[in-house]
Amino acid sequence: MVLKTERLEITLLTPSQLKLWIEDIPALNKELNCTYKGEPMEGFFLEIVKKQLRKAQTHPTNYLFYSFFFLIRKTDRVVVGSADFKNLPNKNGEVEIGYGLGKTFEHKGYMTEAVKAICEFAVMQSNVFNVIAETEAEGFASQRILERCGFKKYKQAETIWWRL
Repeated sequence: MVLKTERLEITLLTPSQLKLWIEDIPALNKELNCTYKGEPMEGFFLEIVKKQLRKAQTHPTNYLFYSFFFLIRKTDRVVVGSADFKNLPNKNGEVEIGYGLGKTFEHKGYMTEAVKAICEFAVMQSNVFNVIAETEAEGFASQRILERCGFKKYKQAETIWWRL
């Protein structure tokens, strides 16, 4: 599945592509005809992707809510970042979004463009009524993305929770 925006192709990875992302980025680049330059696949981020892969493999019919979207720049097929839903929609029909960019692609509007498209897609799903997100109190860039996409703060403690 591919969503298209002005500058991006937003491609949902299948469970097998998600596995390649963890194990063999050159093979995934070849399969998707792209060049991965998003967040480095290491440390905490790598562990998040592995956890999502386990969920996607366990629930193959709902992998939309467990996989990642690659944000592929149309002009040169470079993967500038990724985004995901962190789990199935909750009992209130809320699904949480997460996202990240490669450092060299920050502050260029790519993530705002992608989050808008992914959120529009999310609320078209029959079991999704709202998209939520969590940011660190100091995560001002991420907060600006959410504000530009129409999210509103609804809870604040050590982190800030947002709802669209």
